Amino acid sequence: MPSCAPIAALDLFTVPELDKILRGDAAQLWLADELIMTLKADHGYSSSSPQLRYLAEVMSDFDQGEQRDFLTFITGCPNLPVGGFKALRPPLTVVRKSVSKPDTELPSVMTCQNYLKLPPYSSVEVLRQRLVMSMTEGQGSFHLS
Repeated sequence: MPSCAPIAALDLFTVPELDKILRGDAAQLWLADELIMTLKADHGYSSSSPQLRYLAEVMSDFDQGEQRDFLTFITGCPNLPVGGFKALRPPLTVVRKSVSKPDTELPSVMTCQNYLKLPPYSSVEVLRQRLVMSMTEGQGSFHLS
């Protein structure tokens, strides 16, 4: 297979540099209304549940680092496939996590199924705080599965 440069030339770059060259360094624009259309609500949530709107609002505020942390938490991979959330297979599914005190509980995930178990938080602020805690403190841990 012909190439435009010898493979050994790639040794000049670090992995983060190659990542930046191939994918760029700008955060993707995640719009709340588009996210709502791609989130699959199931097992206690519907597309009209306020918690889905809260989640989409929080996700749309994420910077690039938070986007990568969120994707790693949900899918096990820091990047979306080509085509974004619409191309994610299985789709990002949000289900109601039944707990006695929702605002004190953390969300959990099943990365192999792109499955977010989300308690019925009372506000977008509570959802933001609990989700960010889970996706930053829970990286690499099976305690939140």
